[in-house]
Amino acid sequence: MIAVKGYEGARVGVLGLGRSGLATATALDAGGAKALCWDDGEAARDRASAARLTLHDLSRRDAFEGVAALIVSPGIAHLYPKPHPIIERAMAEGVPIDNDIGLFFRSLGDRSWDKFDAAPRVVAITGSNGKSTTAALIHHCLHAVGRDSQLAGNIGRGVLDIDPPGDGGVVVLELSSYQTELARALTPDVAVFTNLSPDHLDRHGGYGGYFAAKRRLFSEGGPDRAVIGIDEPEGRFLANQLAEGPGDDRVIKVSVTGLAKGPGWTVGVKKGFLSEFRKARQVGSIDLRGVRGLPGAHNHQNAAAAYAALRTLGMAPRDIEAAFHEFQGLPHRSQVVAERNGVVFVNDSKATNGASAARALAAFPRVRWIVGGQMKDGGLGDLGPGAAHVLRAYVIGREADQTALSLGDIPHEIAGDMAAAVARAAEDAQAGETVLLAPGGASFDHYNNFEERGADFIAQVKKALG
Repeated sequence: MIAVKGYEGARVGVLGLGRSGLATATALDAGGAKALCWDDGEAARDRASAARLTLHDLSRRDAFEGVAALIVSPGIAHLYPKPHPIIERAMAEGVPIDNDIGLFFRSLGDRSWDKFDAAPRVVAITGSNGKSTTAALIHHCLHAVGRDSQLAGNIGRGVLDIDPPGDGGVVVLELSSYQTELARALTPDVAVFTNLSPDHLDRHGGYGGYFAAKRRLFSEGGPDRAVIGIDEPEGRFLANQLAEGPGDDRVIKVSVTGLAKGPGWTVGVKKGFLSEFRKARQVGSIDLRGVRGLPGAHNHQNAAAAYAALRTLGMAPRDIEAAFHEFQGLPHRSQVVAERNGVVFVNDSKATNGASAARALAAFPRVRWIVGGQMKDGGLGDLGPGAAHVLRAYVIGREADQTALSLGDIPHEIAGDMAAAVARAAEDAQAGETVLLAPGGASFDHYNNFEERGADFIAQVKKALG
């Protein structure tokens, strides 16, 4: 546990008692603060009470008397589309608002680090798509060479629930826009921006607000190294803002579209080959085509971003390549779940927006596509080259009719639910084809989360294959 510093003897409100909220309250108490916990849900309050945490109704009129700060869980709206009433009252009474990420960065180091040969490092990854895979890949590669590494944030454990890092240890954080937008301290050693596409726009007041939330990871504290995906205009703008000139190797530009050029430090992927250049000279390369756990251009972008971050940590290209081949991928993200008679079944339930679905489609040449769910702003959008890979789409979800209309000329049928979609796709599929779940929408029309949706796909594949 990372005991929270700076609130010794203070009363601190904690709103939201999920995984991060419970860890935050415990870490505050461990640091000498008095955590005052609240959640709108009775079940969450019961869990906090069972953990012997102090419940305090933050909705009461006098709830913030003597409260030094309010720590908010990431799922709770603090500005758009409308602030939670408790947050609105805290702001009205001048109570500072923060989250567990901000507490983590202000509390991480201590005097024991003076005895280390190498100070611990923090690598933080944000972006619209691929940040979970990128974070997990970095963590995996560090472990493969015996480096002490912990994975936390939006993946793995809560940031305050990890162990204090030891000599030369690395903390790898996946950070969502919800987390970066509110944190009062953001000081990673290495910050990674994968890409940007429309997502969570209602929470950020539009596309500009969404990008601004991501950008804070690079502007609040200033990382020693910044790994920036430049295949979108926002990434190119961010790289330009951070670099002092074309040869500034504190900024590593990453591209899978041929844009990573120039005299600085770049990592690019072309036709499955990753190449690292420094000062216009190639210093490393990896053939990604045979890396089964990283299929497709979108995963090659993740690999390039992870490679760049690992190089800043001193890892050799040959060791990175060996570790890439051992990486099995993450559940629900381009996860191969079965293969029979030349037909591959892939679970990409995490493809919860149109851009991520398009990347998944582009990764496989002949696709039986299971699509549908609770569509976000912009719907499926432009599917790009991946649309030509679709042999037939099998539409699921409560919005199936509307989703089907957005498919244009793509052959499709409305299957309704997962069981019917998998059964029909498995029946139609022939050798060399992929049955792909890449919904392009959120799961909440039928499932509690994308993991539950992916688990249903896996169960239906097993049933269809007998």
